[in-house]
Amino acid sequence: MNTPSKFILAAAALAAVTACSSEMSEDEQAIYDARMAEEAKKPTNLTAVVQANPDLSTASTMVGLSGIAADLKDDGPFTVFVATNDAFNKMDSERLSGLMSNEDKTELASIAKFGLVEGDMKAADIAKAITDGGGTASLTTLQGGVIKATMEGEKVILEDGAGNKVNVIEADVESSNGTVHIIDGVLMPK
Repeated sequence: MNTPSKFILAAAALAAVTACSSEMSEDEQAIYDARMAEEAKKPTNLTAVVQANPDLSTASTMVGLSGIAADLKDDGPFTVFVATNDAFNKMDSERLSGLMSNEDKTELASIAKFGLVEGDMKAADIAKAITDGGGTASLTTLQGGVIKATMEGEKVILEDGAGNKVNVIEADVESSNGTVHIIDGVLMPK
């Protein structure tokens, strides 16, 4: 190998090392900036997470009308079991309409608080509590009632104060002040 070839090879190697430095190209920076902007748009607290999901709009309205939304913004951590719109649609329409339009929000707040448990429990934590409880875990709600949790295979089943059973259909939706578990039925205190 002659000297000019060594020089060209050394220059190419130096250029490669420079290109591998910690600085990003314009394209890489644009991609990074777009990802950071997307992350900044994502909801952070429990209230914002529920409000951002269109499949939870009825629950979001219910929480807002009940007056507990402010508690969920900054307090916590909480574990929240939130019913889908489809779950609310299965309720008696007159009952649901009455809850949403009633001037006395006590019952609505009671129902909303029945889906809230103090502390941040992921699905694995609930499963462990069920195992530690010999097949059943009792989760005390902010309303003062108890949700019984069991498992069928890998699926977490919740039983409310009225004896109705619902399934966790999406677990571990994270927020800055707790975890949301989406369920296929409305949990009722009694």
